[in-house]
Amino acid sequence: MNEPRHGQTLSEQIFSRKLGRPVAAGELVVVEPDVAMGHDSLTPGIIKIMREELGISRVAYPEQIVLVMDHVAPASTVGTANAQAYIREFAKEQGIRLFDIGRGICHQVLVEEGIAAPGKIVIGSDSHSTSYGAVSAFGCGMGSTDIALCWGTGKTWFRVPQSLRIEVSGSFNIGVDAKDLALWLCRQLTIDGANYQAIEYHGLDNLPLYERQTLCSMAIELGAKAGLFPTPSYVGAPGPGLLKIDHDAKYARTFTVELNQLEPQVAIPHSVDDVVDLSAVAGEPIDVVFLGTCTNGRAEDIAKAANIIQGRQLKTRMIVSPASSRELQRSLADGTLQTLLSAGATITTPGCGPCMGRHQGTLADNERCLSTGNRNFRGRMGSPESKIYLASPAVAAATALTGVISDPRLVGVSGNQIDQPFEVENEYV
Repeated sequence: MNEPRHGQTLSEQIFSRKLGRPVAAGELVVVEPDVAMGHDSLTPGIIKIMREELGISRVAYPEQIVLVMDHVAPASTVGTANAQAYIREFAKEQGIRLFDIGRGICHQVLVEEGIAAPGKIVIGSDSHSTSYGAVSAFGCGMGSTDIALCWGTGKTWFRVPQSLRIEVSGSFNIGVDAKDLALWLCRQLTIDGANYQAIEYHGLDNLPLYERQTLCSMAIELGAKAGLFPTPSYVGAPGPGLLKIDHDAKYARTFTVELNQLEPQVAIPHSVDDVVDLSAVAGEPIDVVFLGTCTNGRAEDIAKAANIIQGRQLKTRMIVSPASSRELQRSLADGTLQTLLSAGATITTPGCGPCMGRHQGTLADNERCLSTGNRNFRGRMGSPESKIYLASPAVAAATALTGVISDPRLVGVSGNQIDQPFEVENEYV
């Protein structure tokens, strides 16, 4: 491969390696993605498009495709059950990898299985496929027709995106984490602030994988094509798939963040970028708390909540959906799930759970939910008359204890440890 004339962004590095020649932002390219993922909600329609509209009976590369049953797992209606049976039949017929009900959310599973890996291009039928940037893969969501065409031909096209560099300094305050940073970025940049750009996160070398996944998952909420981290040092020695920072790379924009200035953030109904400091909505009553999703459903997220809740009883309903079977096992092994069950929480099958309002906790008219998910659009989790607030696992736990939106720092939290008994007579109750 010819060497580029100047440094490259992470996206330019990935596409250049894939094509075997230097490419730059703005160039139109046709590539064979390493992975093309489909989930249970959209896969039946994708199969139909491939077969009936494109006239293709067999997929080009079975090894390129991954199918995951996660959105309504297990099936909630006869129609959904029939659709899932159709997917199983298709996977068997075509020789495609299938992760069935209970394995977990597609984005978590592909990372755990090493299917998404540094330098790979991963497309998916889910918009939060940007999550794969946490492991330095170019991940992006595509529509059903694009996915069907890729399944049938093995190829798809891209305009190599420009890149937005997020330069981070400082460290998180107590009670603040990557979810608060993600929401704050939505607040500052807005829902279309990075349209068809790749967001690169710099200055977070020590951020653990689960929090990288949180940030990359929510890159799409800024309109981004992808969210990307340089390959972390713990992955190993540099290699052809690993991504390094080129200091003379060309960026469309650089946006700086000082973590020490961040407070807990809350997105209020009904827009992801309508975000305020928690203090602006403290005391708002909540009917149900949802802890989970591809954004905040990992064992570390669940442990943050359990460490705040331990030994206490919840004041409102709390639904917990682990992101995968492995995360469920991790939370079971360390006693986290027992802590939550003893407090009154409900644990669901690993998967998307109530996130899209189809089962396991659909919201009723006028109900208010505080969710650790990534979207709070009207009707997202059930009734269009319900309201969804987005926040971190720590805020979710504090809110579940009080029944109103509460600051975790005011319920006895210091990092992941409880330093004093929770007082029911706090200022929010």
